[in-house]
Amino acid sequence: MPTYVALLRAVNLPGHNKVGMADLRDLCGGLGFQNARSLLQSGNLVFRASGGTSAKLEAALRDETKKRLGLDTDFFVRTAKEWEAIVVANPFPREAKDDPSHLVAMFLGNAPGKESQAALRQAITGRERFETAGRLVYIVYPDGIGRSKLTTALIEKKLATRGTGRNWNTVLKLASLLEE
Repeated sequence: MPTYVALLRAVNLPGHNKVGMADLRDLCGGLGFQNARSLLQSGNLVFRASGGTSAKLEAALRDETKKRLGLDTDFFVRTAKEWEAIVVANPFPREAKDDPSHLVAMFLGNAPGKESQAALRQAITGRERFETAGRLVYIVYPDGIGRSKLTTALIEKKLATRGTGRNWNTVLKLASLLEE
């Protein structure tokens, strides 16, 4: 039975989209998923499931979370093999080693085209850098994320797709959960 990572978009922000991780683990069990584990309170799940593509799992999780928990949010599901490839393909190894909290992997619903990527590059006003790889954007925030004008909203607008980001520390912690 394959193992997956599911990331929820924009949950447990101050006053916005509150959801308990125990509730999400229970929801996974109700869907027939096995060994559901969560990491942090930001909506990170690891579980085993059979008979589904990432897109089918995203739809099932989104629909059931809305129905059972009253939470309407996007899910981004990747297989364990895809997650391993994300870690290995990181184009910013120095930043991952020296400052992993300022390196973000942003998981996207769709792979952005070249025109969208060019539009995002033109929109950057600070020292941020990014590289895309299919439905993923690796982003370096050398001056910090909180003060950056390269926000999730801007990235989603320029790339014409929704997404959710995790810093490199979280990416690696989820990789460790996949190995257990």
